[in-house]
Amino acid sequence: MNQLKLFIELTRLKKPIGFMLLFWPCAWGLTLAYDFSSNLNNYFFYLLLFFLGSILMRSAGCIVNDILDKEFDAKVFRTKNRPIASGKISVKLASIYSAILCLLALFVLLNFNKFTIILALCSMPLAFTYPLMKRFTYWPQLFLGITFNYGLILGWTAIKGEINLAPILFYLGAIFWTLGYDTIYGYQDIKDDEIIGLKSTSIKFKGEAKKFLLMCYSSLILLFIIGAYNMDLNKIYYFLITFPFLHLFFFQMKIFNLKDPSSCLRAFKSNNFFGLIIFLQILIVKII
Repeated sequence: MNQLKLFIELTRLKKPIGFMLLFWPCAWGLTLAYDFSSNLNNYFFYLLLFFLGSILMRSAGCIVNDILDKEFDAKVFRTKNRPIASGKISVKLASIYSAILCLLALFVLLNFNKFTIILALCSMPLAFTYPLMKRFTYWPQLFLGITFNYGLILGWTAIKGEINLAPILFYLGAIFWTLGYDTIYGYQDIKDDEIIGLKSTSIKFKGEAKKFLLMCYSSLILLFIIGAYNMDLNKIYYFLITFPFLHLFFFQMKIFNLKDPSSCLRAFKSNNFFGLIIFLQILIVKII
């Protein structure tokens, strides 16, 4: 029972925000590509597969992250009690857990078409090298955005079997989304990160954080509008995008205070609701 508790803690299963932020772009891409005049069984089947894949890959990614960051985690107040950093789980056992999770994720992936499988496998180096980026660049959030939103492309190709400009535009917008929310997340640890020499956009833009977030979220909304125009989506889309706009600019940025870790966490977690709003917006436009 104790090992199960440690495994849950290691994989952050009690913190669903992580795998939901991985899942939402998958759901967006799938919904954008799907023809809702056809049988819906495949849609719900793929939605379930992406949900399971998000949980498995996020869990495996957390383990790899903790293995690579074990020495840094031990020096940060928020992370010093993580199972690997505190020595409760060995690196060897954690590696076995990660390998099993990746194998299960592979079984999920094999249900998709060949093109999607190849694209997903090509993203693996990104997924497992992201934790190293904060040692070398102030832009690890950019690498996270490229990795975490890759599912949007996979959701599209799972249906279409090919890629064009539309999903790329939405993908670029989603990268700006991650740049914003992970910068907010980084302000929880900024003091410890500066002391131990780690880099992030949180540190790079700490003097003008809200200006940077404004740039990120404006780019996100603009690219989602251009993507919709490229797809010739129903005009109601442009009305509905008011809701995610209000959420980002009049809720999330209002509650965000870089000097208050609890407000940073609250603003960060609100992005799960943002993901849901965008999903419902796309779904409504596609089914009417």
